[in-house]
Amino acid sequence: MEQLSNSSFKFFSLGGSNEVGRSCHILQFKGKTIMLDAGVHPAYEGLSSLPFYDEFDLSTIDVLLISHFHVDHAASLPYVMQKTNFQGRVFMTHPTKAIYRWLLRDFVRVTSIGASSSGKDENLYSDEDLAESFDRIETVDFHSTVEVNGIKFTAFHAGHVLGAAMYQLEIAGIRILFTGDYSREVDRHLNSAEVPPLPSDVLIVESTFGTATHEPRASRERKLTQLIHNTVIKGGRVLLPVFALGRAQEIMLILDEYWSNHSDDLGGGQVPIYYASNLARKCMNVFQTYVNMMNDDIRRKFRDSQTNPFIFKNISYLKNLEEFQDFGPSVMLASPGMLQSGLSRDILEKWCPEGKNLVLITGYSIEGTMAKFLMLEPESIPSINNPESTIPRRCQVDEISFAAHVDFQENLEFIEQISANNIILVHGESNPMGRLKSALLSNFGSLKGTENEVRVFNPRNCVEVILEFKGIKIAKAVGNIVDEIQREEIIAANNNKDGSRVEKKEDDVEIKAEQSTNKDMTNTVNNAIDLKPVKKNEIKEENRELQNGNEEEIIVSGILVSDEKNFDLNFVSLTDLREHHTELSTTVLRERQKVHVDCKKELIYWHLCQMFGDVGVLLDEDNVTNMVKQENGNRNHTESEDQNGKLVLQVMNDIKLTVVDSTAALEWSQGLITDAVADSIVAILMSVDSAPASVKMSSHSCGGHHCHHPEHTPDEVLQRNSVWKVKQISNLFKEQFGDSFTLLLEKGDDHDMKDEDIYGVITIGKNSARINFSQMKIEECNSNPLKGRVVRILDMGADLAASLC
Repeated sequence: MEQLSNSSFKFFSLGGSNEVGRSCHILQFKGKTIMLDAGVHPAYEGLSSLPFYDEFDLSTIDVLLISHFHVDHAASLPYVMQKTNFQGRVFMTHPTKAIYRWLLRDFVRVTSIGASSSGKDENLYSDEDLAESFDRIETVDFHSTVEVNGIKFTAFHAGHVLGAAMYQLEIAGIRILFTGDYSREVDRHLNSAEVPPLPSDVLIVESTFGTATHEPRASRERKLTQLIHNTVIKGGRVLLPVFALGRAQEIMLILDEYWSNHSDDLGGGQVPIYYASNLARKCMNVFQTYVNMMNDDIRRKFRDSQTNPFIFKNISYLKNLEEFQDFGPSVMLASPGMLQSGLSRDILEKWCPEGKNLVLITGYSIEGTMAKFLMLEPESIPSINNPESTIPRRCQVDEISFAAHVDFQENLEFIEQISANNIILVHGESNPMGRLKSALLSNFGSLKGTENEVRVFNPRNCVEVILEFKGIKIAKAVGNIVDEIQREEIIAANNNKDGSRVEKKEDDVEIKAEQSTNKDMTNTVNNAIDLKPVKKNEIKEENRELQNGNEEEIIVSGILVSDEKNFDLNFVSLTDLREHHTELSTTVLRERQKVHVDCKKELIYWHLCQMFGDVGVLLDEDNVTNMVKQENGNRNHTESEDQNGKLVLQVMNDIKLTVVDSTAALEWSQGLITDAVADSIVAILMSVDSAPASVKMSSHSCGGHHCHHPEHTPDEVLQRNSVWKVKQISNLFKEQFGDSFTLLLEKGDDHDMKDEDIYGVITIGKNSARINFSQMKIEECNSNPLKGRVVRILDMGADLAASLC
């Protein structure tokens, strides 16, 4: 396989391209692989009927989605799950899974009959394989979004048969819509296919009927009933080969109603209608169960009549031909619809020699099947039990298509509503598909050469289609940052001249972030950035316009969190980071910075002590720190005295400062507090030689020798700082208690705390409290509520005034 670039999307069909049957398609993008459907070809048997599974490594598939239960879309699923190295997850809708088991059991039985008659044992799988695979199938609800390892998909009603789904997938911001078989016509029991609300970049759409157009539905129903009526009143028999599920139920609804309305014309119920399908009988309960998933007409009948529309009054189940009393006219619905084998083939061979009988083809006929051959009105047909002998064909053959596939006009209208720039045609024979491609290119011809040019592909099986996507990434805002965006937008809107107001819900906010590269990390946190919020349905617009004017640009700051495995991009505030992304690992960054200094080491140490109080000494080769700590604060030395040793200090237990010669090197672990402290230390180092205190300390001389005479010793400075801190803490009490608080400080800023502690008194009515600020404790208090309040304020003041000590 060709190696794909990071932005390459690949489509690869293993079956169902330029043919109808064995539908199976592969999608690959951003390292994710999806398989769509796993059918067999009704015209072939055994391994020949399978998609070309040998052409692809099935072990790489992450997700397999089944659109509906027909054999050409689902019958090879047990083979994939039990006979290959497939290890992915399988999804289908609830009705599809309910019918799937019965359908494939019937498929195993019919193919076993065919294999025994031909003398070959080419069964693809057994009943045991089917049962084991069934337990691994997961179901998905319509309109619910499922996410599997970064692949998001949503099921929408396709209208083809009960439970049929079209899937809209999303991988790394690229949306792909796979229609499967779909119908845009409201019939007697199903709704038409939905149009997903979100646009798609790639549309994979069926092309069964190419550019053909269907007759109006009322005309087709009238023609069907008239042909059958005219045949049976002449004593003839009518065979309708149908798929056991889907169109069979639709035609039963039509005939049951017609027989009820024309009972007198049809001999008062003397002309029976049978459906010869054990599978249809078993699955009729499924149709009766999922009435609420059908259209309004069926639900209304069920509600008003209190009877289930799928309990037919004029149609009987025929278990086998041995019980069939073949006397007089009758109507027989029998499966399979392609007349390859089974009851429909047996009845065909029995009735085709008589000219008054009618074979009415109501579904799509695949090339290579008996149904397609019979439409050529051959003189004879081969016997299924003895292929060397032939049976004369004198019966009438007609076709009225009730196949639930879109015609050209319906397909074109749907494609225009999806507005995808890349269209891939599947599920169609070569000629109809080629005509549809030409018609689509002609329809979108005016867009050729523009940025909205529509490209149409009709690849053959095992031929790749590779598309390049280089779109923008969308980040979803979560948490408190959404409230911030809403507040800013409301403020901006209220500032408009017309006073228009904007109100938004949380899931309406997304952030557009243009990024060109991805990292191979499970989760990465990017630096805080400024981004502009954009509505989901307008993410490609650079500027939005409100109804009454232009919206002002709003700038918000936060953290962009990227989950590259699942292609999620979230925009959160720093405070919400741990709440919304508990799985994030933390990387500690060690910062390092060097500064040139032109002063003595003792000056650096003295200034750091004034700023931070507690400065640890890791290494002092010149003993400068002890010199500063001496009581008199001076030391006589000559200008020639060398200080070439190393001084290593530790500030705040984390920041390491190394001073050698004229270079100061700072090292610390990155963080909000440590970064701020490191910036403060750098500011001190850059201004220490010109600070007034440094000038005073270095301007005294003693007998020609320079010596230090600091204005205050370190102990005196600490005393002054302590009084200042007490006054700052008392300000908190003044703000809290007003005139009820009195600070007992009578000796001014030079108050000696060794001689007398500093007190404060709070008096509120009969309640009072006496606080010792020097020892930061309550000495007297006659009210527990007041005492609790004072304790909290003392704790707060200690944190504020002593945070750097």
